[in-house]
Amino acid sequence: MRFMITCRIPMEKGDELAKAGRLDSTIQSTMEGLKPEAAYFSDIEGGRVGYIVVNMDDASQIPAVAEPLFLGLGAAIQVHRVMTPEELGRATPAIEQASQEYD
Repeated sequence: MRFMITCRIPMEKGDELAKAGRLDSTIQSTMEGLKPEAAYFSDIEGGRVGYIVVNMDDASQIPAVAEPLFLGLGAAIQVHRVMTPEELGRATPAIEQASQEYD
């Protein structure tokens, strides 16, 4: 299953890591451990944020993904199950059935 993690790095922790010259290396080592399918970094509401896509077979794997973000970056995270366009296509019959039932 594919999950998207939104990872907000607190300004204080990010600044601390940046000033120590460790922000990049901390993010890189965290990503090496997570082995994401994709990872993008940007800003949101004036702060640092990462969007990380990982594959997990079971929800019990969430702590293994979350803890490095919590401990290494002091991050607040949100984890959401996401679908590829192909998976969404396979879900279309159920969507159409629900739309008929709840019209």
